[in-house]
Amino acid sequence: MGQFLGSFLDNDSPFGQIMTRCGIIIGANLMFVLFSMPLVTAGPALAALYYVMLSVLHGDGVLNPFTTFWKGFRTNLKQGILSWLGILLLAAILSMDISICRQAGGVMRIFLYASCALAVFFLILAIYLYPVMSVFSDTLPHLVRNALFFASRKPWKAILLTVVHILPILITVLDERMRPLYGFLWITCGFGALALLCSSFLIREFEEFLPKPVADPEKTEEGREGAAAMTGAGRPISPREQRKRDKEILEEMKKLQ
Repeated sequence: MGQFLGSFLDNDSPFGQIMTRCGIIIGANLMFVLFSMPLVTAGPALAALYYVMLSVLHGDGVLNPFTTFWKGFRTNLKQGILSWLGILLLAAILSMDISICRQAGGVMRIFLYASCALAVFFLILAIYLYPVMSVFSDTLPHLVRNALFFASRKPWKAILLTVVHILPILITVLDERMRPLYGFLWITCGFGALALLCSSFLIREFEEFLPKPVADPEKTEEGREGAAAMTGAGRPISPREQRKRDKEILEEMKKLQ
């Protein structure tokens, strides 16, 4: 009986892996809620949340959610704040346009539909931007371009991710009776679970642009942290950096010959 319980509770058992994953989700979710309280830092906090979840999926699934979140937050602080302020400004402008067009009616309905279409477009851009920001090291304009690239590769997936984001929020807003329970779930694990679900779709899009995991994780710091192939400031290298490194390696080989 004791041997059975020991194997059942072992970290490598299915139950242990599920509990480990739940602990990572809860820890990263609490960090996200805490770091999003100033509101202006919600952008880098969201990028850090995706950094944790994508690291779990790309690595061996075992990491410290608190230190990994802080690393992702610190790395994406500037770009996360700038992008988040831009999103808030666009949201305020579009909300004002939609409100004015609804009150005016008539011909202004055309502008109402256009504003709604723009709102959906920027929502999809935001959904892809922060996962891309957590994975690739680049300037903000290039990160926006990369987000549009990944969103346009498989439009059905972009629509699916949009529904996945909107549906839980609508349920939380519309169901007043269960709203306290929903609020508790959002604070404890909701944002992390949503980020992990979306990351499970996006990791397949990102993997071909990421370096392969190291063969022996015990020999590197990245492997010990469970985020294989993380380099430099704790982030996967971008395709442009990979090509630059490959070129340098070829030049060194020519010198040796």
